Amino acid sequence: MDKLSVLGLIVALSAIAIGYHLEGGVIAALFNGPALIIVLGGTVGAVMLQTSTSTFKKMLRMSHWVFVTPSYNIDDAIEQVKRWSHKARQEGYLALEDEALTHSDVYAAKGLSLLVDGGSEQRLRDTLEIDLMLERERLLEAARVYEAMGGYSPTIGILGAVLGLIQAMSFITDPQLLGAGVATAFIATIYGVGLANLLFLPMAHKLKQRVEEKMLYHEMLAEGIIAISDGQSPMNIELKLEAYRVERPSLVDA
Repeated sequence: MDKLSVLGLIVALSAIAIGYHLEGGVIAALFNGPALIIVLGGTVGAVMLQTSTSTFKKMLRMSHWVFVTPSYNIDDAIEQVKRWSHKARQEGYLALEDEALTHSDVYAAKGLSLLVDGGSEQRLRDTLEIDLMLERERLLEAARVYEAMGGYSPTIGILGAVLGLIQAMSFITDPQLLGAGVATAFIATIYGVGLANLLFLPMAHKLKQRVEEKMLYHEMLAEGIIAISDGQSPMNIELKLEAYRVERPSLVDA
């Protein structure tokens, strides 16, 4: 669980609610079902129109990364690469075939399979780099769906406000009902701006960060596998991968 993400959302919503209350507002007045349906439904519909099915599904699968971050320990990963190196030097690349077939990380499994199959170091590097580049772009494209939602949401909120004003005008002869209708209409604008700046755009940036962390982890695995192919010693491989150690204890995994 990413406690900072949860805390950030709570702090943002609480600050707005408390500030509104201190100004004399009634918190219950901010809840309006029709306005929420217009803004949220319109925003989701717009991004569905512009996004491919595969990207939209990937975005949904990635959403939990904002608050829940399954991870690998970077130190354990380096030790794992060192064990692969020891095994390859002592028993040959074919000894890593079981690892390639059973490893839980698809990218690592493919790298080990290429290593077992033989081939030049350059071919191995080119293949892993292309896979890494394409996977990064696919994941970032999914994260950018939330950016699009952050762009559409305020505009849909204005649309909802206009629709509310049209409805409020039916009470033009009753100033009391007209005032209440106008106030309700502007709640759609609040929803549009609030969802964009408190949820959609922050989620997009957090997902991009998660993607880059995952790519860094895979880049480290690629460098380790390439170093094994180059015949480097486990000690040299560890020294090479030291650069990937970071202060946080783990990196995200899909």
